[in-house]
Formats: sequence, C-alpha cells, structure tokens
Amino acid sequence: MSSVARVTEISAVSEISFEDAVKTGVARASETLRGLQSAWIKEQEVELSPDGKITGYKVNMMVTFVLE
Repeated sequence: MSSVARVTEISAVSEISFEDAVKTGVARASETLRGLQSAWIKEQEVELSPDGKITGYKVNMMVTFVLE
C-alpha cells in the first residue's frame, strides 16, 4: 500500500520552555490534522522583554502528516 504525505510549517510559543512549545504546537496541530507522523524542529528562538529577560520560547517546526 502506498501513501502520500504533506509537510506544513507551524510556530508555537511557550512561557515555560522549548519542549513545552513543541508539545503545545503538536497538540494544536493534532486538533486539525489527522495522520500526524513527525515533527522536525526547524528553528528555536527566545522572545525578550525590553530589559533583556526571556518572556517566551518559540519554535518553528515542520509537521508531516499522511493524506487520506
């Protein structure tokens, strides 16, 4: 049996950690997309307040899902 997959890019932010941002992004993607297979973390960055404190952890990821 053959299958076809699609890849889409999503971003997620957490105030806690990069890991939490990944979990948040995957959880949200799973609400809309069926057949999730994997997620590749493309970029990570931190958001900063004007005084230089970290206010958020952002990830950009590529999510792969199988088309029905």
